[in-house]
Amino acid sequence: MAAEQFRQLQTYLDSQIIGQQALTRSLLIALLADGHLLVEGPPGLAKTRAINALANGMDGNFHRVQFTPDLLPADLTGTDIYRPETGEFVFQQGPLFHNLMLADEINRAPAKVQSALLEAMAERQITVGNKTYPLPELFLVMATQNPLEQEGTYPLPEAQLDRFLMHVEIDYPEAATELDILRLTRSEELQTNTVVPSALSQTDIFAARKASLALHMAPELEEYLVQLIVATRTPGRYDANMADWIEFGASPRATISLDRCARAHAWLAGRDFVGPDDIQAVAHNVLRHRIILSYQAEAEGITVNHVLDKILETVPVP
Repeated sequence: MAAEQFRQLQTYLDSQIIGQQALTRSLLIALLADGHLLVEGPPGLAKTRAINALANGMDGNFHRVQFTPDLLPADLTGTDIYRPETGEFVFQQGPLFHNLMLADEINRAPAKVQSALLEAMAERQITVGNKTYPLPELFLVMATQNPLEQEGTYPLPEAQLDRFLMHVEIDYPEAATELDILRLTRSEELQTNTVVPSALSQTDIFAARKASLALHMAPELEEYLVQLIVATRTPGRYDANMADWIEFGASPRATISLDRCARAHAWLAGRDFVGPDDIQAVAHNVLRHRIILSYQAEAEGITVNHVLDKILETVPVP
């Protein structure tokens, strides 16, 4: 039942977000793997529309926060409000208490705001004063970055980047796809009766998470998965050039994330086992933000995507 509802939700997302199948698939994988998503791409590529469509197709509430340099931590977490009629302070919840949250242009907020978001993403709780409040069991943050404008931004620290399950890069659509987008927008203006599938319940989401974790993964594939991570830390074992390109490799959190995402990818495809293709399909998104390149690599114009391509080529597939 949950598998069929996920398929319907995926079909709905692809019909609403044309030409961005990688984004819609990553949203569902993040939902299944219980993680957060960092999406990087130019403005106008339906990033906000994507998570809004996801919220429409599931049982959960959604809130969007535009990150700006004057944003305060309390604007995310909430704050204590004094009630003169009772003479007491009452906690007013902030946007982080929603099931789905869009942190738009996250790198425009200062370090204190990013720290508040980091606690929420890592610990599933927030602290205000001397009190700690748990967040909803179903909690997903989708953060966006604009690669075109870097003036007035605050780069995300590596510790916070590592908290994101995946880092997805999106780009402008092809001309034929953009024509479909134009027609979809025009039809929505003419009629507002878009067919939305029955809401995916949180019970079904939690059941699907357990089902994806129960998929069979052969011991040889587990070893292959670990070797992909190890290759980011000791690249010289596989290729002499990569040893000069990588400054720091991926953490054990990357191993766990790669396993969860590969299982979610296989489950969404309707399989009861994980194959090498599932691991390779999510490897770039899982590892892209967890590898720090050396100055030599940057000077030579080597990108993280190029390094990951090389790792997938050189690590033997069982």
